Amino acid sequence: MKTVKMKRFIECFLPTTACNMECEYCYITQNAERKVKKVDLSLCADRIGKALSQERLGGVCMVNICAAGETLIPKEIISILRDILADGHYVMLVTNGTLTERFRECCSFPEEYRKRLFFKLSFHYLELKKLGKLEVYFTNIKMIREAGISFTVEITPDDGYIPYIPEIKAVCMKNLGVLPHVTVARDERYKGYPFLSKLPREDFVKTWDAFDSELFRFKESIFEVPRREFCYAGEWGFTVNLQTGDYRQCYKGKKLGNLYKNTEAPIHLCPVGHNCPEGHCYNGHAFLGFGLIPELDTPDYADQRNRVLPDGTAWLSEPMERFMRCRLKDANEEYTLQQKKKADIRSFNGKQKVKDILRIK
Repeated sequence: MKTVKMKRFIECFLPTTACNMECEYCYITQNAERKVKKVDLSLCADRIGKALSQERLGGVCMVNICAAGETLIPKEIISILRDILADGHYVMLVTNGTLTERFRECCSFPEEYRKRLFFKLSFHYLELKKLGKLEVYFTNIKMIREAGISFTVEITPDDGYIPYIPEIKAVCMKNLGVLPHVTVARDERYKGYPFLSKLPREDFVKTWDAFDSELFRFKESIFEVPRREFCYAGEWGFTVNLQTGDYRQCYKGKKLGNLYKNTEAPIHLCPVGHNCPEGHCYNGHAFLGFGLIPELDTPDYADQRNRVLPDGTAWLSEPMERFMRCRLKDANEEYTLQQKKKADIRSFNGKQKVKDILRIK
């Protein structure tokens, strides 16, 4: 079997706050953005295939799609997914797992597409319980599994969930046969995005480590740790606003161009290098897990997402697991010292003096 290498990791953002849930820990709630913003995806729906073609990107990529609200609400999302999958890429999509009709449409995709599709199913337990949608949630997971689509189940470690941990475990063991993974949420109300909990760090870790989640262990270990290494975000990966087509090195990195302006033109790339504008890599489970800082020793992304059930079946299909174990350095050339210095100057953001950049060894 031919080994497929990951050329780039592309983080796609849908700027819509529309959602059918109102979780207290949601970033929309934190930022007081509960008012629904309309999103026009006409440019995306018309041009996404050419904008993200393998020819243009240099090979097969991992594409992640996430909205500010519920990602599956916009009607265009199914055609967007289909077009990206049609070009041979692997696609991950973040969802709350409740929109049954959208999942039915995805389950009707050709098998070759379904093998390269992955859903990150957020488990908003209390909201699902309040809305009476727990059964819908787990029924949708069963439908996804039977269609051969990969998935993961992930819970946000909100302090309000702590009294319900035994109940959450019991519900998941009954319906999934295994426990969910656990993420680490950030508090966007404060500079630097500290972790979202009133617990002392040690107690927070002890409480949520009970889920034995590799995702939680890795995210917690890098949370609030500034990155000073040379980062290839902007070269081996980038972030995209799917509504406008604007793409950047990373969330707060420099704007590099617009994917939709001329879909025949080469994309402009420039790595962040040593100029990381973030206080810490709060989504480093993916960015670092896929190897945007290649010298870091990180767990494979597959281990942060997969669970193996007692019967030996797993949440990830074999093709998806294999691709999630890829490292970006295997499909890309690392820079020499001189190339790194030049890249740092190109990506200069005012936080470092050029003379300091030139001293980097």
